[in-house]
Amino acid sequence: MVLAGDLRKGVTIEYEGKVWTVVDFLHVKPGKGAAFVRTTLKNVVDGKVLQITFNPTEKFENAVIETKKMTYSYNDGELYYFMDEEYNMEPLNFDQVEDALKWIKENDPVTVKFYKGKAFSVDCENFVELLVTEAEPGVAGNTATNATKRAKLETGVEIQVPMFVNEGETIRIDTRTGEYMERVKK
Repeated sequence: MVLAGDLRKGVTIEYEGKVWTVVDFLHVKPGKGAAFVRTTLKNVVDGKVLQITFNPTEKFENAVIETKKMTYSYNDGELYYFMDEEYNMEPLNFDQVEDALKWIKENDPVTVKFYKGKAFSVDCENFVELLVTEAEPGVAGNTATNATKRAKLETGVEIQVPMFVNEGETIRIDTRTGEYMERVKK
C-alpha cells in the first residue's frame, strides 16, 4: 500500500480498477483547510491522462509492472507474436504494438510489459539500425548543409535524413524521437 502523501513520479498504483503511473504531483498545504496532493496520472494500458486531487491519507495498492526481454517473431495478419528465451510465444494485437512497429522487424529484441501476467505493451530498443529502401539521391553541393530529405525505411516508416544518405544504406535512428542519428558503417 502507498499513501497519496507518498506519491512520487514514476510510482505505479491501482486506482478505480486501473493501473496508473504518476507523471506529476504537487503537495499543497493551503493557509486554510486541509492539505492535499494534486496529481497527474497516466493509464499504463491505454495512455489516457487524468488529473486528480487526493487527500494525503488516501491509500492505494502498488501496481507491479513486470518487463520481459523478448524477440519479435512474426505477424499472422491479426496478431503479432513475441518469443521469450524459453520459446514461449506471446500474441499481441495491433493496438498494443502500434508504436513499436515503426521501428522493429522480425527477430529484433523488444521489451514486453506485463500486468498480472497479461502483456499490454511493447517497447523497442532506444536505438535501432534500419535499411533505407527509398531516398532521392543527394545533389552535389547540398551535402554540406543542414538540408534534409524524406527517406523510407525497411519497416515502412518515413523519416527526415540528411541529403548525403542514399538508398541501400543502413542508418541508426533514435526511436524515442524518430530522428536520424548516423550512418552505420559496415
